[in-house]
Amino acid sequence: MSNVPNTEHDREEMLKRIGVASFEDLIQCIPESIRLKKELNLPRPLSEPELSRLLTELSSQNKNTSQVISFLGGGAYDHFIPAVVDHIISRSEYYTAYTPYQAEVSQGTLQTVYEFQSLICELTGMDVANASMYDGATAVAEAALLAHGQTQREQVLVAGSLNPSYKEVLSTYCGSIRLKVKTLPSIDGLVDLEAVKKSISEKVACVILQSPNFFGLIENIEDIEPMAHSVGALLVLVCDPISLGILKPPGEYNADIAVGEGQALGNNLSFGGPYFGYFASKRNLVRRMPGRIVGATTDTQGRRGFVLTLQTREQHIRREKATSNICTNQALCALASCVYLSLLGKSGIKKVAELCLHKSHYAFDEITKMEGFKKRFDAPFFKEFVVQTPIPPKRIIGSLMKRNLFAGTDLSQFDRKLKNCLLMCVTEKRTEEEIDYLVDELRKLV
Repeated sequence: MSNVPNTEHDREEMLKRIGVASFEDLIQCIPESIRLKKELNLPRPLSEPELSRLLTELSSQNKNTSQVISFLGGGAYDHFIPAVVDHIISRSEYYTAYTPYQAEVSQGTLQTVYEFQSLICELTGMDVANASMYDGATAVAEAALLAHGQTQREQVLVAGSLNPSYKEVLSTYCGSIRLKVKTLPSIDGLVDLEAVKKSISEKVACVILQSPNFFGLIENIEDIEPMAHSVGALLVLVCDPISLGILKPPGEYNADIAVGEGQALGNNLSFGGPYFGYFASKRNLVRRMPGRIVGATTDTQGRRGFVLTLQTREQHIRREKATSNICTNQALCALASCVYLSLLGKSGIKKVAELCLHKSHYAFDEITKMEGFKKRFDAPFFKEFVVQTPIPPKRIIGSLMKRNLFAGTDLSQFDRKLKNCLLMCVTEKRTEEEIDYLVDELRKLV
């Protein structure tokens, strides 16, 4: 039986029960000037087949990477995902699993999370990893909060070459606790080392550096690491996990915290999410790490088992002792990355990284051979690069969309100094024919 009042008598009775004479008494706090004075302009109700048809029409307006050749980057990447990844994570015991509160009935989930943590530690060269974060942006923000809690300092230095979306999330987190965020300027796409020297002090909780950075460039981590540690600040490195197949991992740079977006590890683009953030650190920071950590143990009979070892969310412990209250892990996405990394292994992840490197440099060389297209930065890059274009990138992007090409990202939306600059990405999925097709279509435009 419905509980919705469907007669005038029912409505009157309901109002009487809650102690008011009329509906208007419930909205006295809303100014008269902004109240709706007419009926809502809602469309007529639809039957199920009509609704299905409408939603199909709306969704078909999107274009995805099965229809379009993508050279988009900037934090979300079109990598190849083996079919077995989706097959495994679609099993009901994984697909419907929730937080493993009861270890005795959650051994499968706990073991997959434990394996994920182990793989992230191997990939990053760090001591410990948690059971993942919402995404790369929140992982960066949580790293800043950890550094603040560990050092009791009130300032964060962040590279200007960090992903702009990450900087916005970082500022939102830090603003709520009055943790000051200072942006370090960039020169030729890389952090200005002189600016780091001038800004570093014993007031700084951490230095946040992304490499490869938002422009795809490899930062001078070796120069910045000693500057940060000389004043007792923590070093936070933000890394594309695929790049770690061939680049030195954060642990070898003596980073205190390693974070990043894990979407590239076996997760579909999915029009922007859900994704997951990886979070790893040195052992001495483990008790300040947000979220959960799964550990291996033995039961009373000596059998191997898995448990939630550390749980620093406010729903698990007293709120004043919690490291974070919004750090739910994206377990299904993390499981996909676990399957992906297990399939590829060390040699596979290295091969994917090498293909990204070689194909992106081939594309860069071919594009910059054309008249009017110039390289914007001189530093080495991994799989993303920036080119100066002879016509506005917005025009290029719009024109090539009609040719079933996602050309890249217009950087002027982030920085006016980067007018006529196009950020492009080439993953292992792109073929020589697809790259040549892109080059030919660019040539036709100019």
